[in-house]
Amino acid sequence: MRRLLVSLVACLSTLLLVTPNVARADGDAPTIAKCQKISPTETFVKGKLTLATDNPVTPPWFSNNQPSNQKGFESALAYALATTLGFPATKVNWVTEHFATSFQPGAKPFDFDINEITVTPDKLKNVAFSNGYFQLHQSLVALKGSPIVKHHTPKDLRRDVFGALANSPAASYVTNAIEPDAAVRTFASLNDAVTALRAGAINAIVVDTPTGNVLVNWQILSNTGVPIATQVGQFPAVGDEYYGLLFQLKNPLLACVNTALAKLSANGTVTTLTKKWLSIYTSIPTMQP
Repeated sequence: MRRLLVSLVACLSTLLLVTPNVARADGDAPTIAKCQKISPTETFVKGKLTLATDNPVTPPWFSNNQPSNQKGFESALAYALATTLGFPATKVNWVTEHFATSFQPGAKPFDFDINEITVTPDKLKNVAFSNGYFQLHQSLVALKGSPIVKHHTPKDLRRDVFGALANSPAASYVTNAIEPDAAVRTFASLNDAVTALRAGAINAIVVDTPTGNVLVNWQILSNTGVPIATQVGQFPAVGDEYYGLLFQLKNPLLACVNTALAKLSANGTVTTLTKKWLSIYTSIPTMQP
């Protein structure tokens, strides 16, 4: 059954209601007051909060490749969490943890990693995650001259041929929500999907909105480096594809970070930071599958 259009604002207001099957402390969630008391004793370096991210880091998640400047969505959110847990900015330290190695098993030299890491069952075998702080939408990437750019009603979309990464949420979304007449074509890599798009073998690529933004601005270019693709729109968020904060398994700080995330969601901080830093994604029109 086709899904009804859901406003993007409504989705943003419920980002942290995503509660995955992640490792949590038993019992009731601790209060902020309790967390501010016990967190300094549970951190990797006692009395300080050690955070990790990649190097380099890029906008809009960070700014000027400086995680500590509190600019960019993830930097600002990290410091809001620190403050909520009772750590002033002077008690926050950053270390480098590359994306590809962050979800490998073993001890972690940090309290949590914030680096646009999508929570998946495979990763949960090796690490723990917080509740979600950014819900991913699927978006439609097409060449600028394609008819789909102007004609993308649900009826129009049924006639198109879509590409997506194999075994991805995007591939499932095409099949279950868009329900095109032609089966989704799946690819082992985005490079393969882009090649098919350029050749006219597919009408559009379905991929999460941040990745789609990278495709249209830095990957699908003319011979002179000019972008030749566009994000036609993004679909209402469904399912459990989202970014979470990464922790070592059984990290006792996880429950308190979830409490802090819940508070920042309830008081509007997450929505405010989203509007301030992530307009590059939220300004993409929402379209109905």
